[in-house]
Amino acid sequence: MSAFRRSERATLLIAAVTTVLSGIFHVLGLPPLLVFVVSGVGLAVLAALIGQAIDQLGQRLSAGATGVLQSALGNLPELFIGIFSLRAGLVALVQAALIGSVLANSLLVLGLALFVGGVKNGTQHFQAEAPRAITTLTLLAVAALIVPTLAVGLHTPAAAHASALSLACALLLLVVFAASIPFSLGGGASSVPLEAKDSAAAWPMSLTVAILLVAAIAAAFVSEWFVDSLTPTIELLHISQTFTGLVIVAIAGNAVENVVGVRLAAANKSDYALSIILNSSLQVALGLTPILVVLSYLVGGAALTLVMPAMLLVVLGLAAVLGLIAIYDGETNWLEGVALMGLYGIIGAAFWWG
Repeated sequence: MSAFRRSERATLLIAAVTTVLSGIFHVLGLPPLLVFVVSGVGLAVLAALIGQAIDQLGQRLSAGATGVLQSALGNLPELFIGIFSLRAGLVALVQAALIGSVLANSLLVLGLALFVGGVKNGTQHFQAEAPRAITTLTLLAVAALIVPTLAVGLHTPAAAHASALSLACALLLLVVFAASIPFSLGGGASSVPLEAKDSAAAWPMSLTVAILLVAAIAAAFVSEWFVDSLTPTIELLHISQTFTGLVIVAIAGNAVENVVGVRLAAANKSDYALSIILNSSLQVALGLTPILVVLSYLVGGAALTLVMPAMLLVVLGLAAVLGLIAIYDGETNWLEGVALMGLYGIIGAAFWWG
C-alpha cells in the first residue's frame, strides 16, 4: 500500500467494501433500495478508481495516447449499466442516462469547476481552440440524435425505418470517433495536456494493470446488481425511469470521477480541467452512445435507437449552446459556473415527474 497516496488508498478501500457489500446484499435478497444505494456508491467509486488507473498508465504514455486510453476505458461502468439495462428492457432509462451523463459533465461538473476556480482565482483564461473543437464534435453527436427523432416526429419516409436510421447514424458517429483518434495521438484537441499530469510517484506497471482489470470486472458485477435493484427502487420511491437515468444513474456512472476537473480548476489549471470535463461529455456522446446502439442488436434484450423524447433533446441542445457560450471567448468566471449549475437544476426539476 506504500505505492498509494492517502486519497488513493481511501478510493481502493471504499471500492472494495462497497463491491463486497453489494454482492452480499444482492445474494441475501435484502431490500432493493439498500442494494441500489450501496451499488450506486460502489459504481461511482469504481469509476473514480478506473480513472486513477488510466491516469497512472498515462504517465507512461504520450498526451494523445492517454486521451485515446481514456476514450476506450473511461466509461466502462456506464457501458455495463447500459448493457444490463437494455437486457432488462429499460430503454427509456438508458436514453435518459446517456443524455444525463453529458448534462452532468457539461453543466454540473463544468459549472462547479468554473465556480470554484473563479471564486479562488478570479477570471480564468485558457486556450480556447481545444474546447471549441471538442464542443464542435459534441454538437455533431447532438445532431445525430436530433435527425432520427425529427425524421420520426415529422413522419418522413425514414420514419418507418427508425432502427436502420439509428444504426446508420451510430456507425457514422463511430467513424468520426475513429477519425479523431489519429488527431488525438498527434496531440490534438481531445488529448490530455502533458504539463498537467501528476508528478507523484507512479504505481508499478503490474499493479496498475491489475487494478484496472479488477476494477473493470467489479464494475461489471456491480452494474448488474445495480440494474437488478433499479425497477423495484423506482416503484418504491415513485420516481420515473427518465429522472432516474437522467440524474441518479448518470452521476453514479462517471460524474464523480470528473470532479478531478474541479480540483484542477481550483489549482488554476483551467486548460486541463476543461479538457477532462469536456472530453468526458464527448466520449459519451460520440463514443458510448453509438456503441450501445450497435451492441443492443448483439447482446439481446431491447434495441436502442436514437429516436429520443423531444424534451431530452431540447435540454441537451440548450446545454450545448450555453456551454459553448461559456467557453468560446477563452475566459470564464464564477458567475458562468453558477449559470451552468442553475440550468442543470432546472432540467432536473423539469424531469422529476417523468
